[in-house]
Amino acid sequence: MPIRSDSPRPAAPIALVGARVLDTDANVLSGPAVVVLRDGLIDEVREGAASAPAGTDAVDVTGRVLMPGLIDAHVHVTQAGTHAEIHDWDSSYHVARSAREMEHMLRRGFTTVRDMGGAETGLARAVEERLFTGPRLLAGGPIFSPTGGHGLTQIVDGEVELRKALRAQFRDGADHIKLTVSGGVIAKMRIEALGFSEEELRAAVDEARLAKRYIGAHAYTAEAVNRALSLGVRTIEHGTYLDDESIRLLTELEDVHLVPTLVALWGMLQGESRGTIGDDARQSVQDLFEVGLQTLKTADSAGVSIGFGTDLHGSGQRLQLEEIRIRARVQTPEAILRSLTTVGADIVRRADRIGRVAPGYDADLLLVDTDPRVDLDAVADATRSRLVVTAGEIVD
Repeated sequence: MPIRSDSPRPAAPIALVGARVLDTDANVLSGPAVVVLRDGLIDEVREGAASAPAGTDAVDVTGRVLMPGLIDAHVHVTQAGTHAEIHDWDSSYHVARSAREMEHMLRRGFTTVRDMGGAETGLARAVEERLFTGPRLLAGGPIFSPTGGHGLTQIVDGEVELRKALRAQFRDGADHIKLTVSGGVIAKMRIEALGFSEEELRAAVDEARLAKRYIGAHAYTAEAVNRALSLGVRTIEHGTYLDDESIRLLTELEDVHLVPTLVALWGMLQGESRGTIGDDARQSVQDLFEVGLQTLKTADSAGVSIGFGTDLHGSGQRLQLEEIRIRARVQTPEAILRSLTTVGADIVRRADRIGRVAPGYDADLLLVDTDPRVDLDAVADATRSRLVVTAGEIVD
């Protein structure tokens, strides 16, 4: 069900009347307001106004809370099945499954997602042209790994091979690139192992700098995290084991961010995401999850810039909002809401366009039934009443 209308007549501006507007950065909720959406942007925010301006289509949302659309900074929109299934799908079916997963993400309230391995720029273009229903997509192409590294990756070895591969992706419009700089939960490489040499990492960071893009790193151990940050990597994906040096780098370096993905581990324990795990691995995953929770608490207390990510695959995609409840075990609602909005906007380098309900920003919005600062399930529970707006149009 594409959102786009083929009518030659432009849609009338929409006025959302009566909602209170949540500023997630300042942690402030306004009084009743009228928010006017025009040409895909927020045109006006009139606090205290009681009626829609002339020439707008009024939508009565009295008593509800209007907030920025949610941002998931670590998704895999093309990994809508198990690894074995994905290898068996042909390209047309693969795109169809990806499109369906993206529509589900949008309906949950995620109006922007950053794909961290798998999505090509053609999918991002299809969303931009509104050929199907989905959130804004920041695509990074394949995950790059050295020989012996992570599954479902493109193998590159050596500076020359790595530079050529990154140049090709940036030429084709990749927003960012992810490298595996440590082992992982489902990788054959041991979790404590390091991926890529320092020379290779420097080359990758240099290519991203030349293209005015950036490198994100799949990294679990403190050694891998610290090495990546010191060599110029901008975002740390997972970051389960951090030490004091990791916290120092994440708080002192400019424009670096941590994106934990605890729901992916939790989903594995529930038999979702990457499939059922055996008894031998269950305790290891449980331990990793508990360490990750404590690391998140420590990083949050230290003032690290923490984005919201999920890293889900297959049937686990439906657990996307569960990351909110998991984080609520160690974070305040205010911190989680910032991760979902303003911090996410910083991570995807769209802070001047998304993440706030203010004039001139993209009209990507989520309307919930009560104040999520005191009832976080207003956002986390997909069965609760919600209204999603993307590019100024209400998703029906």
